[in-house]
Amino acid sequence: MNTFKNMIAALLVVSASAMPIAAHAQSPFALSSDVKGVETSVDADGNETTQLVEPGVIVPGKRLVLGTNYANDGAEEIANIVLDNPLPDAVRLAPDADPDLIVSVDAGETWGALSTLSVVDENGASRTATHSDVTHVRLTIPSVAPGESGRLEYPVIVR
Repeated sequence: MNTFKNMIAALLVVSASAMPIAAHAQSPFALSSDVKGVETSVDADGNETTQLVEPGVIVPGKRLVLGTNYANDGAEEIANIVLDNPLPDAVRLAPDADPDLIVSVDAGETWGALSTLSVVDENGASRTATHSDVTHVRLTIPSVAPGESGRLEYPVIVR
């Protein structure tokens, strides 16, 4: 189970291609990725609580959240940060992921909301792309002030 978690964490490669060159040179922008399991419990009154936990046993159908924490440790604002995250083959984007999430279904060649993308099926016919077709997720941070930090995340399902 730790091997699977490590595999996903290793595959959460982050590309900050739109980050200003000065930010690369000074490295004030810190990124870290993680994988969390989703645990839902119901109390005696029937109130449902969901929390992110260490993934534990990973089985097909298990819901996970892939997250990226970021922080600007520098003295200047950093703007237009684009993080292109490949989805590991072992997971698919969850059906309830934000419909406005920018994704790719062709290994990062083209990007858009899932509803605007299409793929060619095994018969050579074009069809609307589905969550299972997503190969990459693009996360964009408009700006991060000095000392500011945050987290971006999206849900996936183990295949």
